[in-house]
Amino acid sequence: MKKNTPKKGQKNLSPFKKFIKDKPRRDEFKPERSTGFKKKGPRVNEEKEKLKKERKLKTTVYSPHEKSIQKPTYDIKKVISVVKQVKEEEESPVPKVKSSETRLNKFISNAGVCSRREADQLIAEGKIKINGKVVVEMGYKVQSKDRVEYEGKLLKKEKYVYVLLNKPKGFITTTKDPQERKTVMQLVKNACDERIYPVGRLDRNTTGLLLFTNDGEFATKVAHPSSNTQKIYRVELNKPFDEKHEERLRDPKFELEDGSIYLDGLSVNDIDRREIGIELHSGKNRIVRRIFEHFGYQVDVLDRTVLAGLTKKDLPRGKWRYLSEDEMIQLKYLSGLKKKPKKPSRKPKR
Repeated sequence: MKKNTPKKGQKNLSPFKKFIKDKPRRDEFKPERSTGFKKKGPRVNEEKEKLKKERKLKTTVYSPHEKSIQKPTYDIKKVISVVKQVKEEEESPVPKVKSSETRLNKFISNAGVCSRREADQLIAEGKIKINGKVVVEMGYKVQSKDRVEYEGKLLKKEKYVYVLLNKPKGFITTTKDPQERKTVMQLVKNACDERIYPVGRLDRNTTGLLLFTNDGEFATKVAHPSSNTQKIYRVELNKPFDEKHEERLRDPKFELEDGSIYLDGLSVNDIDRREIGIELHSGKNRIVRRIFEHFGYQVDVLDRTVLAGLTKKDLPRGKWRYLSEDEMIQLKYLSGLKKKPKKPSRKPKR
């Protein structure tokens, strides 16, 4: 085998030593000196400083030895809050814009013509015109600019009306009665031109407070048990109320055939124990009468004295009145239609 022998004038060096030997000298990198006159003065120093500044601007290294460049300071709490806000905006769903469209049967009902079911019949019979054309489609949605006509009259949305009645005995809580008995609508027929209807029900022989309105959303909220609408009744029984029955009625586990009664309060007149005050928010049919009939009592008098904070003060039996603005605000807050604005928390001064 041939041995790798170095050429003449070369020694057998290791790669590292060879690299050091072959490394060019600094003098080779220096530019040739100009033979011209070398200018001296502040201009050369200014150019060097400019180059240094440009290099410092390009680099983002902050070393403790470079006192001329100061590391920027940040408000950490502010940065975190901004990041959270951005994340919430990205994750939160886009709010839905309420459309100005209304179903045709609802529009007709809100105009005070009839109920929604009766409105469907009018639509099917071709008695409703929109922008001069007959519309038979049930699910048709009315735009804000549309002209809706019935029997040649232009229909418009009614203003909401809220009426409180002190119902007397012998009137049925319904808008129409096929047997032509007396209804509560006869008592409030002169209250307004708008088509109002009762909120909830009272038996024929039950007296007391009853609400009327043409605001469907409000009526549904107030009548539903989830709204916790306060109802207080004055009850007179045919015989004294037994203390054992009172204990059973106060028991939270007490139920009727159709479930719990949601009893909120009970007070018994200790003189004769025939007069009772009962508070609940259940909307079940004949709930108060069925409670006492369960124990074998007959209810002689049943009067609703309080309804959602409203009382019978200055309202004689058989008379009605409009609700005030303050009463309406209170009712809508209680029913959950509006939420009270939160008061800004006052932080204690340090």
